[in-house]
Amino acid sequence: MHVAISTFVIALAAGVLGQSIAKHLRIPGIVILLGLGVGLGPDGLSWVEPQALGTGLFDIVELAVAVILFEGGMNLELSRLQRSQRAIRRLVTWGAIVTGIGATVAAHELLGWSWLLAAMFGSLVTVTGPTVVGPLVGELRLRPRVATVLEAEGVLIDPIGAILAVLVLEVALAPDTDTLAIGGRAVLMQLGFGAFMGLAGGVLLGGLLRVKRLVPDGYENIVALASVLLLFVASNMVVPHSGILAVPIAGVVVGNAGSRVDRDLREFKDQLSVLLIGLLFVLLAADVRMAEIQSLGAAGALTVAALVFVVRPINVALCTAGSDLTVRERMLVAWVAPRGIVAAAVASISAVGMADHGMAGGDALRAMVFLTIAGTVVLAGFTAKPLAVLLGVRLPGRDTVGILGIPGLGLMLGEALRDAGQTIVFLDANPQHCRQAEDAGFNVVFGNALQDRTLQRARFELVGTTIGVTGNDALNRSFVTTAAEHFNVPRGLAAQRRDDVDSEVEGLFKRPHDVERWDVRIRHDMVVKEEWQFVAEPEPAPEPESEPTGMTAVRSGERFVLLFVTRGKRGFPTTRSYEPKAGDLVTVVIHTQELEEAHAELRERGFEPASEKPPAQAE
Repeated sequence: MHVAISTFVIALAAGVLGQSIAKHLRIPGIVILLGLGVGLGPDGLSWVEPQALGTGLFDIVELAVAVILFEGGMNLELSRLQRSQRAIRRLVTWGAIVTGIGATVAAHELLGWSWLLAAMFGSLVTVTGPTVVGPLVGELRLRPRVATVLEAEGVLIDPIGAILAVLVLEVALAPDTDTLAIGGRAVLMQLGFGAFMGLAGGVLLGGLLRVKRLVPDGYENIVALASVLLLFVASNMVVPHSGILAVPIAGVVVGNAGSRVDRDLREFKDQLSVLLIGLLFVLLAADVRMAEIQSLGAAGALTVAALVFVVRPINVALCTAGSDLTVRERMLVAWVAPRGIVAAAVASISAVGMADHGMAGGDALRAMVFLTIAGTVVLAGFTAKPLAVLLGVRLPGRDTVGILGIPGLGLMLGEALRDAGQTIVFLDANPQHCRQAEDAGFNVVFGNALQDRTLQRARFELVGTTIGVTGNDALNRSFVTTAAEHFNVPRGLAAQRRDDVDSEVEGLFKRPHDVERWDVRIRHDMVVKEEWQFVAEPEPAPEPESEPTGMTAVRSGERFVLLFVTRGKRGFPTTRSYEPKAGDLVTVVIHTQELEEAHAELRERGFEPASEKPPAQAE
């Protein structure tokens, strides 16, 4: 028991450490995890002994794979699946068959294996790995349809490949026509029942999470986790091996249901998947002996090369013919097919099953699958980005500005940015506000701006700056933070009513402003928009010793808003850190009832009406 516990804990810790290192180095996590598994296993320090877990190892593997596939399904957006459904449907059906046959022939001819053993290998490598493809696609920043095809294939083909591998294993253990016929019917049952259970379970779980107060606050994530595991086990109890298809389908349903805990649930599942992936790869890699991989020799390497350079291109060429993918996009899809955790897990289970029935070749089969995983992951991880750049299938630079909050100052700021040549996308949950921005010619996305699904529809992978300009300070900060954490948006600005708010988010506008008050003024035509130019004065007016804070600051600073700055050929919104420079042309929104006071204050600050000054020289 002591060895089993230490094995589990060390593998868990090593998995987290390995993925953390890989994140810093910006390389596929599996590369580090495989090395840690070998180094900590019996061929290395012998700190991780998978055999000490007994049959519990495969129980852990099955449950962990269920959670990983559910998380992968949650990340698939239904609208994108529908747009690329033809290519995806072919890749997970005919593509699996083409890959299985091609890999079988390669193993038989190059490794000299029997047809049955080669067929088992072929069934195991039909899958790609969502645990590898997902992070890789995110790092590559591919065009949406290419990314969708790769991610969907990785998630949806895993259960199909696993079920196919089980069928081939059963035939290998009892090679007769009756077994094949029974197995064929079982596969249809597994696919049909798994799909039904996935849809039903996803609808029930999604509905459960949508109803307020039905699940106590703070319990949503653990309820979802327990439900996923229950769905997996219950489906397997009725129809063996159907649960592996039920969980990713349930994930797709829940991920597109728009539950009130959508973002938190995704974060929880993502972190849990990282934890489980690290644990499984370390355990399974430690269970493979280096001597077994070395015994494959050059034939093993040639088999992997045949999969990458022959089988995969033929597969993609056949399955994407007639789709909306361009030739260059199809070339990238053909190159990116790393195998992942499901292939490793099913290979280990198959090896044990073969050993239990006295069938030879299980260890060599598992070693060949791990060699395939290592080879395809390393190749895709280190060459996919240069190839994507060469083929021109990556997204353009982050030159879009995402603005939350349409009426009033938000729309004015959007117009100023658009006039400066920026691409704008507005987000709002108010249909009237959305129509207002659409009538002004802007791209608008309706929905909750704190949900990943809404940000995906707004294509936040192209956004370089986010601006929260609603009357809710907390919402502005949450929007900017969410975009940065989930889509790596490099810059965010948030409007604030107070100057004493402890926030790491950069403040929009030179001073704090009551955005709601300005929205009302703009709606009632109580403002004018003017252009003022900053003039460097020899003796600028002295600033007060202390700036008032809180509501006092809001009341004294609401005569005008320094909205936008044009400096030479560059334009940008004002921020709390903005320091005027001589020649700056500033767009100012002024309250008409305080026009004279505003003009006087602007002059005290070193500004003059732009019409009274000659144009500034561009820097």
